[in-house]
Amino acid sequence: MSKHPRTLSQKAKFHTRFFFRKYPALPYLFRWLCISLIIGALVGTASAGFLQSLEWVTHFRENHVWLIAFLPVAGFLIGFLYHHLGKDIEAGNNLLIDSIHDPKEIIPFKMAPFVYLGTIVTHLFGGSAGREGTAIQMASAIADQFSKPFKLNKNERKILIISAIAAGFGSVFGTPLAGAVFGLEVFLIGRIRYNAIFPAFVSAILANWATDLWNVKHTHYHIDFIPKLEFLPVLYSVLAGIAFGICAATFSKVIHWAGSVFKSNIKYPPLRPVVGGIIVAAAVFAMGTTRYIGLGIPTIVESFEKQLPLYDFALKMAFTIITLSAGFKGGEVTPLFFIGATLGSALSLFIPLPFGLLAGMGFVAVFAGATNTPLACMLMGIELFGAECGVYVAIACVVSYLISGHTGIYTKQRVGEMKGRD
Repeated sequence: MSKHPRTLSQKAKFHTRFFFRKYPALPYLFRWLCISLIIGALVGTASAGFLQSLEWVTHFRENHVWLIAFLPVAGFLIGFLYHHLGKDIEAGNNLLIDSIHDPKEIIPFKMAPFVYLGTIVTHLFGGSAGREGTAIQMASAIADQFSKPFKLNKNERKILIISAIAAGFGSVFGTPLAGAVFGLEVFLIGRIRYNAIFPAFVSAILANWATDLWNVKHTHYHIDFIPKLEFLPVLYSVLAGIAFGICAATFSKVIHWAGSVFKSNIKYPPLRPVVGGIIVAAAVFAMGTTRYIGLGIPTIVESFEKQLPLYDFALKMAFTIITLSAGFKGGEVTPLFFIGATLGSALSLFIPLPFGLLAGMGFVAVFAGATNTPLACMLMGIELFGAECGVYVAIACVVSYLISGHTGIYTKQRVGEMKGRD
């Protein structure tokens, strides 16, 4: 008989230690599942409220077009708010990317209400902006408040912010898989941080589910005809991808240039959106259309239904660059969807592919080139348009990503792997 018989408690502890030695990932999975549940629920709810607000102000503006005349006043208020109370969060998405590379201070919670208010006001009074920037900034500001209660170290905070970006992006567009990969891809060109893969996917999926539980609907797109996969359609896809990459690079370079022009010529920051607002409002009233302001969802849907003129994408690009470089709030991504989809639809004049397919390819490929996130954009194309177009979407995204070079809309991205190098 043993001199030191094990008690039941000791045996349980032994078996537990043995179990966790055999499956060392289980504590990690359990911990991040709990964290992701909280992040997903909060971010999904925030995205739902934001999307509902955005839908309401868009509808209200379209029924009260005179509001656009007050865009310069709205711009001054946004600029004044950020200049006097929000200098530490003014960098927006670039602050989030910086925090992943080198986490320092907790992201101020005020980023969430500030960017929400700034974006809603921008859309209410007729700026041309998107929603992804707002969603991921709200998500990251909310999530990072849990860094201290959860006692996260520096590396764990990086994972938390990646997961928040994934949750915000996935829930605001209804594309959780693309959202997860976007969070993993966006901060480092050419590389993915695999130690964040589980939290990113779980957070994105749960946030999207939470948004759905609030009965918020996302826009659906349909491609009528997808040609058989053959040499010529593939070649045409490469040519389209080149056009999308050039468009993405042009947008990125011009928006940075325009931002520097506003900063160098107008020293007092709140006056920059005033000037930008005057230009945008005057152009809207001169043209007699609101087609190129706001999100532009109706025009994006239209690009899948008929061939659009070439100038649609150029005008949307101009309106968006002026709006965002002047200091209005919102994201670049939905305008990039508009630019890419309308450019793709128009390219059917020259490239013998269905305009609906080209619109879908452009929708995600211009975005891929401008954000340097080709894998996320491939998944987004499949989630939004169906797996049948997957190869064509993938070709367009990869070519656009390569052609656009190392420029992008996010200046704090770092290069992990040079494009087109062995």
